[in-house]
Amino acid sequence: MSEAVLDASAVLALLNNEPGGDAVAATLPEALISAVNYAEVVGKLVDLGGAEPAIHETLEGLGMRVIPLDAELAFTAGLLRRESRKLCLSLADRCCLALAQTRHLPVMTTDRAWRSLKLNVEVRVLR
Repeated sequence: MSEAVLDASAVLALLNNEPGGDAVAATLPEALISAVNYAEVVGKLVDLGGAEPAIHETLEGLGMRVIPLDAELAFTAGLLRRESRKLCLSLADRCCLALAQTRHLPVMTTDRAWRSLKLNVEVRVLR
């Protein structure tokens, strides 16, 4: 399958065997995730009681490429504030969208509200 950028919600759908998780699995190991969204996934797994070694092993096993938040990506995410303000998107959401936008890749999420964004990004809502 072709590359895609994964939102934290997409990774969690896969890990929790939720609807749409199979579509996420089909993108691995070519999928990209921003370091900010990766941190979100780690935090959620900690909230669910996961131990550090198990979390690390699970996420490493997915083979996703974690893309650092550099100045260019941060700037692009900041610019997305204007369009995304009405949806109250988080910084992590905007980092995910910025990565998809700068890499010209589709983004996978479970957040249906992203469909209403008027960006030059293909949004694939998983459920």
